[in-house]
Amino acid sequence: MMTKTAVITRQTADLKSADFHSGEVILIDKPLHKSSFHVIYKIRKATGVKKAGHAGTLDPRATGLLIICTGKKTKEISLYQDCTKTYTGTITLGKTTLSMDSETEFVEEKGTTGVSEDDVLLARDSFLGEIYQTPPMYSAVKFKGKSLYKYARKGIDLKREPRKVTVSEFNITKIDLPEVHFEISCSKGTYIRVIAHDLGQKLGCGGYLSSLRRTRIGEFNVEDAFPVDEFVSLWHSRESLGAGELPD
Repeated sequence: MMTKTAVITRQTADLKSADFHSGEVILIDKPLHKSSFHVIYKIRKATGVKKAGHAGTLDPRATGLLIICTGKKTKEISLYQDCTKTYTGTITLGKTTLSMDSETEFVEEKGTTGVSEDDVLLARDSFLGEIYQTPPMYSAVKFKGKSLYKYARKGIDLKREPRKVTVSEFNITKIDLPEVHFEISCSKGTYIRVIAHDLGQKLGCGGYLSSLRRTRIGEFNVEDAFPVDEFVSLWHSRESLGAGELPD
């Protein structure tokens, strides 16, 4: 796998010699309420590059680290996709939603009466190691060429096969019921909102993912990532750093 020195970060900010057409890897901090595709679009529009992709999508209501590969570097996307990913966030207990996060309205409210901190910690332990998850209907998983969320928005619920994932760490950093704050490290393909939902089910009160931020992918940290608007601004102003004209 590539080392940090081969990646354009906010600390190095070496855009003077960057060649996104030939291929670069850049760390971006995705903003809230924007899709991962939106970030790719802004990078492509700013740099003029035709080929770009990310190593693992984030939902619009999640923030955090995206690894963007351009040009020939898109061939290395799978290397980053297979890395362990770390997230911080908040699970709100006592309520459930169809999307398992805050995208859709509440469908059930039970409250957290009778749920203790010890109950939360004991339930948490059952999600460590290799577990099976059923992909949510509100997801980009394909069925007959269409994303599941397109069926979900029409009220269609399809059978999905459970998938094995690995949760290597699941730390509860704060409990202030109904909110449970956490940090999770997990394998490719893990749905954190499914963990939030399933934790609520195990506690008998329901739960949904109310906030999520991806902080690490492998050795790469969101602290080294550009806010996308900052990257675009730096790219357009790089002439003052001694760079040439924008690529055709």
